[in-house]
Amino acid sequence: MKYSPDEAKELKAKYDRDGYVALRGFLSPDQLQTLKDNLRRYVDEVVPTLPKEDAFFEKKGDPTTLKQLIRMSDNDAFFAEMQNQGDFREVAEILLGRGVAPQNLQFFNKPAKIGAPTPAHQDGYYWMITPMEGLTMWLALEDVDEENGCVRYARGSHADGVREHGWTNTLGFSQGIQDFPNASDQANEVVMRAQGGDLLIHDAMTVHWADGNSSETRSRQAMGLVYYSDRAKTDDIAREAYKKKLHESLQAAGKI
Repeated sequence: MKYSPDEAKELKAKYDRDGYVALRGFLSPDQLQTLKDNLRRYVDEVVPTLPKEDAFFEKKGDPTTLKQLIRMSDNDAFFAEMQNQGDFREVAEILLGRGVAPQNLQFFNKPAKIGAPTPAHQDGYYWMITPMEGLTMWLALEDVDEENGCVRYARGSHADGVREHGWTNTLGFSQGIQDFPNASDQANEVVMRAQGGDLLIHDAMTVHWADGNSSETRSRQAMGLVYYSDRAKTDDIAREAYKKKLHESLQAAGKI
């Protein structure tokens, strides 16, 4: 147990109020190094065996521009254990206030100089679940700030419902909020700088975005874990229609 009952209550209250919470130093230096070692192993040994839909690159065919890996917990025992057992799951249960259903474990990167901006969006728009009970964890693997594209939140935006989204040209983030930024987004923007081992967690409806990586030398690497509540149900027909359209769009753009 990572949190006492009082600590858990305080943590959930902050999360419910703001739509996000930051847990600084969630992983120790040793835990972070173990994770990085397994990530390198995964990239070297597992990625070459994956279907094209599970690994994305900023420049197709250039392995040095790795942008995103998805469904890692489906493809590797270390990452399955990371998502399904232990501290990450415990925190998800605290914040959602009930049992959880692990959904996805991903790797994100913005390579130096070419890492693209992440358009403003709400994760729940992609998920198509009812009730809309879910969260995303964003674990920094290295120091992140404005230069290399830190996450930004609109505090309290989770309480305002689903915003209208439309297609973007950003690989891995096909939908973006159409009226962003509105006055509330601007007034409530929070810049989330982080150090390696820090964990940022946001609600399915929290508006968030990130700039591109303008650094000449620094990457911006992170892991993402998604959990739904154990009573959330997916609209499978709508999800499959979206995935089909996304696949066709990626093919047309020459991304896969």
